[in-house]
Amino acid sequence: MKFRSLVTAALVVAAAAPAFAAGPLTMTTRMMVEKRVAAADGSTTTSLVPAVSVAPGDRITVVLAYRNTGTAALGDLVLANPVPKNVAYRGAATTAAPEVSVDGKTFGTLAALRVTTPAGTMRPATADDVTHVRWRLSSPVSAGQGGELAFKAVLK
Repeated sequence: MKFRSLVTAALVVAAAAPAFAAGPLTMTTRMMVEKRVAAADGSTTTSLVPAVSVAPGDRITVVLAYRNTGTAALGDLVLANPVPKNVAYRGAATTAAPEVSVDGKTFGTLAALRVTTPAGTMRPATADDVTHVRWRLSSPVSAGQGGELAFKAVLK
């Protein structure tokens, strides 16, 4: 099963920066899969490799790379990424933990979110309920600068 066909994700950028001039922001999403290699001494090492094909249960890392290609700093940036339907969110993969959403509208910590059950009652949200992740960048992105943000997931 080709993974790339499953995870064509649109990126949403909201830039509310009255103090900073608007400028181009480029973003790309890469899917990486964990590859475990057994060494002769019996130990195992894990590395991330591009996800060309994956199977259900494989652990992946979704990497959002961004870069300010403009001539002025960009501030008050919010970078959001939907979680593909065939992927289950499993947590932050970078030190910058994202806010999450179970509906694409309301964001917060996973512990603060609730979902409606088929019976109409509310229950605490779980990682399997997450549909979107977003990061609020605390500092402006200078011209020519960028970075990467990531979250861990598993293929359903």
